[in-house]
Amino acid sequence: MMPELVDKLLDEPNVVFILEKVQTALANEAESRKAFYDWIKEDQKAEFINGEIIMHSPVKRNHLNVVGNLFTLLRVYVISRDLGQVDSEKALISLTRNDYEPDICFWGKEKAKFFHENQMQHPAPDLIVEVLSKGTVDRDRGIKFKDYAAHGVGEYWIVDPLKETVEKYILDIDTMEYDEPVFIHPKQVIDSNVVDGFVIPVRAIFDQKTNMEVLSGMMS
Repeated sequence: MMPELVDKLLDEPNVVFILEKVQTALANEAESRKAFYDWIKEDQKAEFINGEIIMHSPVKRNHLNVVGNLFTLLRVYVISRDLGQVDSEKALISLTRNDYEPDICFWGKEKAKFFHENQMQHPAPDLIVEVLSKGTVDRDRGIKFKDYAAHGVGEYWIVDPLKETVEKYILDIDTMEYDEPVFIHPKQVIDSNVVDGFVIPVRAIFDQKTNMEVLSGMMS
């Protein structure tokens, strides 16, 4: 996609003027981003996307349950095997242009070993999970989908708490775009390509009893 955009831009006779306007806009955006870092507080859930501050409203119970269930399983698995770092919702991911707070993030040991206690901004994770809600679905499938891939997030899960399904996307390193999704349904299992050995029944993401059974097995 990137080469096509460049070729299209170079076909424009006024490309120099276009680039000048883009550079000015990006410079102004960078100043707004600095102000965002000064403004944001630990008790706020906000993202900086293409020059705008996006505030997040409280989510519904099913969203909280899904995030909590999956986060618990992934965190226990990763910590018990010393595989890296897992965070939920309040970890700020700072990419080239935008800052996001995904629902769940995983970094392998090679990235996580550089983290420190006072760190607020984090690099692109190896796995990101976003749980759909009415207010976020367009971004989760749009700007975030493109941005995560462009910055090398190797695996991206989109969880639908209403349909109780998971879409799993794997990054194609050659194109820096995600392959076609694998759709995984409640009666199936899902495994991670970047979290070594992590395999769970999809039902454990949506059902508390199944979640506790899988968690008990992990801990034993």
